[in-house]
Amino acid sequence: MKLVECVPNFSEGRDKAVVEAIKSAIRGVDGVAVLDVSSDASHNRTVITFVAPLDTAVDAAFAGMQEAAKRIDLTKHQGEHPRIGATDVVPFVPLEGTTMEDCILLARSLGELAAKELGIPVYLYERAATRPDRVNLADVRRGEFEGLREEIAANPDRKPDFGDSRVHPTAGATAVGARPFLVAFNVYLGPASNLPVAREVARAVRYSTGGLRYVKALGLEVEGQAQVSMNLVDLEGTPLHRAYEAVRLEAAAHGVTPTWSEIVGLVPESALFEAGARHVQLRGFTPAMVLDRRVREAIAGGQSVSAFAAAVASPVPAPGGGSVAALVGALGAALAQMVAGLTAGRKKYASVDAEMRELGLKAAALAHELHLLVVRDAKAYEVVTIAYKLPKDTDDQARLRTDAIDGALVGAAQVPLETARACSAVAALAAVAAERGNTNAASDAGVAALLAEAACRGAVYNVKINVSSMTDKSRGRELLAESDQVLKEAGKHAAIATAAVERHIST
Repeated sequence: MKLVECVPNFSEGRDKAVVEAIKSAIRGVDGVAVLDVSSDASHNRTVITFVAPLDTAVDAAFAGMQEAAKRIDLTKHQGEHPRIGATDVVPFVPLEGTTMEDCILLARSLGELAAKELGIPVYLYERAATRPDRVNLADVRRGEFEGLREEIAANPDRKPDFGDSRVHPTAGATAVGARPFLVAFNVYLGPASNLPVAREVARAVRYSTGGLRYVKALGLEVEGQAQVSMNLVDLEGTPLHRAYEAVRLEAAAHGVTPTWSEIVGLVPESALFEAGARHVQLRGFTPAMVLDRRVREAIAGGQSVSAFAAAVASPVPAPGGGSVAALVGALGAALAQMVAGLTAGRKKYASVDAEMRELGLKAAALAHELHLLVVRDAKAYEVVTIAYKLPKDTDDQARLRTDAIDGALVGAAQVPLETARACSAVAALAAVAAERGNTNAASDAGVAALLAEAACRGAVYNVKINVSSMTDKSRGRELLAESDQVLKEAGKHAAIATAAVERHIST
């Protein structure tokens, strides 16, 4: 199931009944799970975090907007945080199996619906923006509700993406967008008398005024305290610990020390792991070292297909074609196992009962092997990447680097060759299943064979591209020869299987 996170911000943080009504409206939509509700009286703002399947995410966000429009009057609203609407901003964030493109489509759907049904003008921002001057949320919110109310009809640049060029009388306007995961991170700098320092620090750390990339920041007074309020819009580009350290150093230049910090809403565990590891100078730390994470993965049975597909679709080279070939081969093995299971134990096929039971066991073993090769292929590529990063300033360094690269490429070619061997074996099992298995499942055996052959060919492509990248190609000569032979065998098995399928389905 494809899931999306949505984090609507509402301009009410003091009236608990209003917040509860909005939360209930969102939670009332099928498939929605409300994960967090964070209200701030000084900001007079509430952030609700929920997750939902793609097909109900817009309905849930719209339900919250509709309730907010009924209960929040911006003409009477006062708070520290900038805002243009009762529902001020609605970002969609891709989760497991979901792409940014999915979220952009959600943002457009919600914008069109809110403008049509609620009479609220909508501006698309961040990745959903239709114009470069609306990518930055701060630019969309310029002038806040009061300023937008005056400009929206008079200034063509303020024309909304959806709806008429006039704000809703009490609900204002809304910014709807798609973005990566954002962390709302606030650092406090002591009493309100330090507010000028907080503003200077915010100016120094935010990207728009020369600070850290992916940081938006304001200096605010919150409950008698000076606060540097930040949105970290890309935790890989600017992690949590780097933002905090920048605030600390800038504040120290003014003779001020941070007193405490807070996260509004939710944060990925990786961000806290990284901050903790950095604080204690933990060398070589990876999230894979976290016990709880490993336990969750073991219980869940590994990465889901949708999560794997999202990882493949991301603009990084691994997991790539080799891992995909291994997964496709595993699916072929699973189909062969299924056909064996549908054959064994049936009176009509008593003569092949033992053979099919054995075939099922072999298919299960191959599926397990191929699942492991999905991960091994990606790790083999990581070794190649590391080798390419070795220094090459001197002749000795260059020689060592070249040798390391060729060695890594040999390893990276050996893994897909293992995949090709396993896929050829799957094709052989599929051929037997197609010829001798349950005829009602013959098409499934045929699909297994076709998948196995395609996966074998894909794996061989990966063998060849790694060998072609070697400086000393003699190190890959035997790998190439074997890969060609394995592919030829897979093709023979697939031909036998497809011929058997054609006979079964034509009678």
